[in-house]
Amino acid sequence: MSFHEIQFPPRLSLGSVGGPERLTEVVALANGFEERNTPWAHSRRRYDAGVGMRSLDDIADLIAFFEARRGRLHGFRWKDWSDHKSCAPSRQPRFDDQVIGIGDGVTERFQLSKTYVSGTESYRRPIAKPVLGSVRVGIQNDELKDTIHYTVDVVSGVVTFETAPDLGVDVTAGFEFDVPVRFDADLIQTSVATFQAGEVPDVPVVEIRI
Repeated sequence: MSFHEIQFPPRLSLGSVGGPERLTEVVALANGFEERNTPWAHSRRRYDAGVGMRSLDDIADLIAFFEARRGRLHGFRWKDWSDHKSCAPSRQPRFDDQVIGIGDGVTERFQLSKTYVSGTESYRRPIAKPVLGSVRVGIQNDELKDTIHYTVDVVSGVVTFETAPDLGVDVTAGFEFDVPVRFDADLIQTSVATFQAGEVPDVPVVEIRI
């Protein structure tokens, strides 16, 4: 699957709408109860980039980006302004924001992840597209130095340590990240007249598995 390591213009995604989608299969039983199940381990995010267009220049930038991706053919990075940090949106990432693993004295590679918690339930989301230069990593409350103690692959979201963390220690990280997406249509219809009248084009974008 082809993926371009380029971010959709953030000023255009700023005004977009969208968020996570789940697939739940619900079966109604004869006694009035129901059974629910899901084939998805992870949610899938959808966005509409069209509502972020504010000028004809924005439309031109959108079309250029769309053509360079060949429509739905190539994936790209998307900044979800409502959820693009390992911490709250108002904070700056810290090295101890997220526990991404527990050391065993052998494992040197750890996948970045973000855990969402509500009550006693939690969901751990793998992060495959961290933003270059934003990743901070620590072990057992001590921040480590990038390129000295570890390296980060911003294409896969994998942190590799020079020396495997000791048995039982928390491996933590903080970061900003993008969502891997593609356009969900091979057609973008625009009209100068309707745009100036307040109508925006429909530009669906959908998350892809990496």
